[in-house]
Amino acid sequence: MTLNTAWLVALAPGLLLAAAALAFRDRALRPRRAPRAVETAAVLAFACVALAAVALVGAGSVTFGPSLAGLGLTLRVDVVTITLLLLVTFIGWVVLRYSATYLDGEPRQGPFLGWMSATLAAVMLLVSAGDLLMLLLAWVATSLTLHRLLLFYPQRRAARRAARKKWLVARAGDVALGLAAVLLWLATGTGEITAIGSAADASGPMVILAAGLLALAAVLKSAQFPTHGWLTEVMEAPTPVSALLHAGVVNAGGVLLIRFADVMLAAPGVLAVLAMVGGFTALAGGLVMLTQSAVKTSLAWSTIAQMGFMMFQCGLGLFALALLHIVAHSLYKAHAFLGAGGAVEQVAANRRPGPVAVPSGRAVLRSFLLALAIYAVIGLLFGVESKSPQAIALGAILIFGVAYLIAQGLADAAPWALTRRTVLASGAAAVSYFALQTGTEWLVAGTLPATPPPGPLEWALIVLALVSFGTVAVAQALFPLWAGHPAAAGLRVHLVNGLYANAVFDRLIGGWSHAFHDRQGGLPHDR
Repeated sequence: MTLNTAWLVALAPGLLLAAAALAFRDRALRPRRAPRAVETAAVLAFACVALAAVALVGAGSVTFGPSLAGLGLTLRVDVVTITLLLLVTFIGWVVLRYSATYLDGEPRQGPFLGWMSATLAAVMLLVSAGDLLMLLLAWVATSLTLHRLLLFYPQRRAARRAARKKWLVARAGDVALGLAAVLLWLATGTGEITAIGSAADASGPMVILAAGLLALAAVLKSAQFPTHGWLTEVMEAPTPVSALLHAGVVNAGGVLLIRFADVMLAAPGVLAVLAMVGGFTALAGGLVMLTQSAVKTSLAWSTIAQMGFMMFQCGLGLFALALLHIVAHSLYKAHAFLGAGGAVEQVAANRRPGPVAVPSGRAVLRSFLLALAIYAVIGLLFGVESKSPQAIALGAILIFGVAYLIAQGLADAAPWALTRRTVLASGAAAVSYFALQTGTEWLVAGTLPATPPPGPLEWALIVLALVSFGTVAVAQALFPLWAGHPAAAGLRVHLVNGLYANAVFDRLIGGWSHAFHDRQGGLPHDR
């Protein structure tokens, strides 16, 4: 890739920042130019990234920008950068276009679109950062601009409370990342991320400590248990903010770990802890999600579970699959939030009482055996012997989720059409998993490190994960049979309340900076 072409990547966030400046000018009057300006900027940014992607195919990756003594404001253009930038600019365009209609008539639509564009620009700089300084500045800027969006309605007490909690967690993550950056710079003598990755093999105490701090920053940024509560409470902001947060900003923890994959692989103990935290968050989030009655709260718990699964993937060294997970989850969650209102109306209009196919214990057992058999056959066709044990185990965990659906189709009262569709869905899921895995690994070969062979610790984590996720999937499939049991009713109460972790966290931070954040929330922003 030539330097002239690489500057297209720098131009993309610049276009959104220019549109944001124009949108901020419309403060008191109903904005007329702002929606058109920010949408046009998003489309042009997407076009710039698409052109850079074409150039990348022919010329390879490059790092460019001003730098002094190993630190600077450089950008890195490689396969990971282009993949994430295409995702951010596409979702950004969709959300900005949706916002133009959603906030039509809102007196402060212009400033809202301005902060939305600024947040997107910060995310773009984050995913394309080539050195520690740029990464840290973009990381903090993303949080600060998002904070303004969360307080778009500062008079709402619930919005101020959620934004305050997010502020505290985000600042802790900023400190962790800042300390990790200092340690990496001292240990390697450079701030360039690719050079740090190359030097990480000669791991010393500072690199291992930096890996732990990177993991902590990622856990805090991506709403992992037990600091996840803020993500379930930031619903007082307009719906486009929720879409941008859940489809984009919350993925920053995974992006951080992917960027420093070589550093993380130098600290197997840190990866093991990350896998355990992510796995538990995924299990807890998935269970709590099923008990929520409000659609947005359910989607928020779904995001927590998905972020946990992403951390679990990184903990197993499956960084390529974590990148694939970010892309798939972002596209799904943006659609889910933007279409939540219409989906609720459609369900309410089409709801018809009817019989429910409840699977028996034998049907559940048959469904899991059938799903695993389908997975094994398709895996053999894709050359499963060449896959890492971690990737094979991850696919089995995904198939457990499909088996839960197959159980409905194998119930005694289920019609044949439902059985056929669920079995076909299992086959399609297995094919999609191996095909996307193979394609992603080919795409990022040479950019992200390969998954290392598992040692005793990794094997223990794999077995623990298979047993845990398999047990939960079986329990979910059998839950209708136990619904009337007092123990099941009691468990449901605990799950509805999120296992009370958020309440404990609220009590711990209850006395911190109330006056400051209440005053901040009450400021007449952008008037």
